[in-house]
Amino acid sequence: MEMAAGPKKKARCGYLAINAIKAVREVTEGAAELGVKFLTLYAFSTENWNRPKYEVDSLMQLLVATIRNEIKTLLDNNIRLRTIGDVASLPKSCQNSLQEALQLTEANTGMQLVLALSYSGRWEILQAVRQIAGRVQAGQLSPEQIDAPAFAQCLSTGDFPDPELLIRTSGEMRISNFLLWQIAYSEIFISPIYGLTFAVSTSLKLLLIITKT
Repeated sequence: MEMAAGPKKKARCGYLAINAIKAVREVTEGAAELGVKFLTLYAFSTENWNRPKYEVDSLMQLLVATIRNEIKTLLDNNIRLRTIGDVASLPKSCQNSLQEALQLTEANTGMQLVLALSYSGRWEILQAVRQIAGRVQAGQLSPEQIDAPAFAQCLSTGDFPDPELLIRTSGEMRISNFLLWQIAYSEIFISPIYGLTFAVSTSLKLLLIITKT
């Protein structure tokens, strides 16, 4: 059964959307100023597709609007946009906006902002296993050649360094299916601060993943 959203729920979605955009902008600009090389934000998980339709629709509209509105900010700060996840499952409008932003920022040499969209760690690992199995079946790879570096190259983060720090907001004591392979040796910090207000914290200026080359 599917229920329609009432005015209060829609108003709350709008409020959260405005604050989410503000938080992401502050975190991104702050990380770039601090010299962070890679910042990965868990923007939309595969599990998020199970949310009520009005929530998913609002998130997709927010994604499109944010990407279009923030291209100038990315260019002004020399930030390159990257993505991981099953981007092909996103609505066409989202894919088009993403592709435009990826192309416009491709030559930027500063921080790389990685958006995890329609992403989950388990999904990513399964994709890598299928890719390796296909190569073995085709005779391009022997079982003896499968090691940790070879497996890591088949992940969507194959050309990114593993994160040095994972910051989990809202006091949640779980990693929520995020970068399961990559965070094997990462430091983990659990912040009691809610995600949308974390960006303005006086004690910490970074959100989710910070990596250095």
